[in-house]
Amino acid sequence: MNSIKRKKLRIAAVIVIALLVLTVGGCMIYVSDYYHADTQRIEVFLQDLDVDKILLPGGGVAYGKPDAEIGLIFYPGGKVEHTAYEPLMCRLAAGGIFCVLTEMPFHLAVLDMNAADGVIAMYPEIDCWYIGGHSLGGAMAASYATENSERLAGVVLLGAYSSANLSNTGLRVLSLYGREDKIMNRKKYDEYKGNLPEKLTEIVIEGGCHAYFGMYGEQDGDGMPTLHAEEQIVLTADYITQWITEGEK
Repeated sequence: MNSIKRKKLRIAAVIVIALLVLTVGGCMIYVSDYYHADTQRIEVFLQDLDVDKILLPGGGVAYGKPDAEIGLIFYPGGKVEHTAYEPLMCRLAAGGIFCVLTEMPFHLAVLDMNAADGVIAMYPEIDCWYIGGHSLGGAMAASYATENSERLAGVVLLGAYSSANLSNTGLRVLSLYGREDKIMNRKKYDEYKGNLPEKLTEIVIEGGCHAYFGMYGEQDGDGMPTLHAEEQIVLTADYITQWITEGEK
């Protein structure tokens, strides 16, 4: 091999390595940039809630009594620390619903859509499971429900829409979003509404926004809420509890 060919190969190798470094570096920057739970605000919110908390293998957290009749598996929003949803889970658990908050790889539910499998296997004594999630987590929860409808009673979507077809599953669906939500694509929400079954309950939270289903501060591009996060979380928990209770009668 002459020197010109060797030089070209070295240049090509350097370019390939540089591209790999840039790609890996870019991915690392992307996954390390996420919304963190507001731990101080969460601590204040939880002061008056006496709820059992169980740390699960793999990083998830369970709230409430494992011998409850009804369970809810929850997928967090994309690039949001899962513990930001602890206030909502505790509020639901205080109402008698056993809640399991999943921790997703790199805070992206799309990387572990089937996380609910492990939860259901871990608590076989619970006969009635619901699944839900916020934003990307809601979309992935709906996709899971499409393939596992026989294992579930219904789906809870918070600031989310379902690109998967749930219309023939027989599942109940609750869709909640804030009137001031500027993150959720409203055009796609309307476009994909046909994927939801007839047993759809849709609730718009007046003054609510996209981010305030959890406690992680404001989200870039969101609307201007007229509610505090605490208020939206309480309303959301009450709506979910009432909807689930009505469905179990």
